Amino acid sequence: MAKIDLDQLSIEELAALRDQATDKLAEKVGARQAELEAELERLAQYGKSVKKSQATPVAKPKKDEAGKDEPSKGAAQAA
Repeated sequence: MAKIDLDQLSIEELAALRDQATDKLAEKVGARQAELEAELERLAQYGKSVKKSQATPVAKPKKDEAGKDEPSKGAAQAA
C-alpha cells in the first residue's frame, strides 16, 4: 500500500479518503460476516444447534447524512 502524507491533503481529500476507508471496511466486515455465517451453518450439522445472533449490525449513517431525517433535538424539547 502506498504511503499517504496526510498533512499534505486538503480537507476535501481527507474526507474523501475517510469515506473510501469506511466503505472498504464495511465491505470487508460484510464479507467476513458471510464467511462466519456459512461456517456456523456448516458446523450446525454436526450436533448442537448454533445460536444465531438476533441483532444484525446496521451500518451507521455518515455524519453528513445523520441529521437530515431527524428534527433537531432543541425543536423537539421546545414542543
